Amino acid sequence: MNTPVKLILLLIATVAVLALAPLLGMEFIPLNATGQEREILTGIRLPRVLCAFAAGSMLALSGMAFQALFRNPLATPFTLGVSSGAALGAALFIRFGIVLSVLGLSGTSIAAFIGALLSILLVYGLTQLKGGFSTPTLLLSGIAISFFFSSLILFIQYLSGLTQSFHLVHWMMGTLSTADFSRLWNLLPFLISGGLILSMLSRELNLFMIGEDMAISRGVNTGRVKKLIFLAASLMVGGVVALCGPIGFIGMMAPHICRLIFGADHRFLMPATFLFGGLFLTLCDTLTRVLSGFTSGAELPVGVLTALLGGPFFIMLLLNRKGGLDL
Repeated sequence: MNTPVKLILLLIATVAVLALAPLLGMEFIPLNATGQEREILTGIRLPRVLCAFAAGSMLALSGMAFQALFRNPLATPFTLGVSSGAALGAALFIRFGIVLSVLGLSGTSIAAFIGALLSILLVYGLTQLKGGFSTPTLLLSGIAISFFFSSLILFIQYLSGLTQSFHLVHWMMGTLSTADFSRLWNLLPFLISGGLILSMLSRELNLFMIGEDMAISRGVNTGRVKKLIFLAASLMVGGVVALCGPIGFIGMMAPHICRLIFGADHRFLMPATFLFGGLFLTLCDTLTRVLSGFTSGAELPVGVLTALLGGPFFIMLLLNRKGGLDL
């Protein structure tokens, strides 16, 4: 089966899941729904499914970009510390108990996005201080920022009360339970802008997968392209983390699975990753919602489920790799 046919089948599966996911767990027929039941379907279930798809697509595209940039399938969208920066912003906001809302965005989301931007700027600044934008420096800067911010988060938790600590821990699990149309509209600018930038760099991403020397020999301005990839992927991750919390492993699993099925050519890999990432997170979120209806308990945050799936996947991928972890 050739790649275009596989993409068409994936598109059909994605449309089917998006159409059926809002209906799962309902006790009424949508065509005969009353006003309140119709509001549940169109005002709660539908935006949640669309938010899950958008967030999953953004995380998957970011992971694909970072895996090409670092030439390492173990790279994730959170490799450069964006998640830790967002979590630090949210932790500070929760700790000080500020109540704020701007244009439908909660204060926690705004603070988290500011923290993500701070992380992006610090990583970029550190790489520039080293006199360039080399991949190893970018990676090491991200790891250093991530560890530093994580230690600050632990310190804030230590100083916080029980209620604040619980709120912070719950936010850091990543959830879509409060998703609505306003959150979807806030996600779309990041998805559109980041997706367009990466779509214009499919040739460059293919060359980076071969090696940076190959890209240079083909006339690619590697410094400029790396900055564009870093900016597009980081902003998409920052937007998702700010609005939904850190939902891990989607950005590692989705691109790798798509690469096995559709090949490494980013002309096909990119749309496949976009569709599969959104599809995968939608299925995970729908599963957590449906299971909560059977257990009559608190809903499992979707970030916990993706971590439960991603941990064994990461170990399997690590054990099956030949040789070392090339950077």
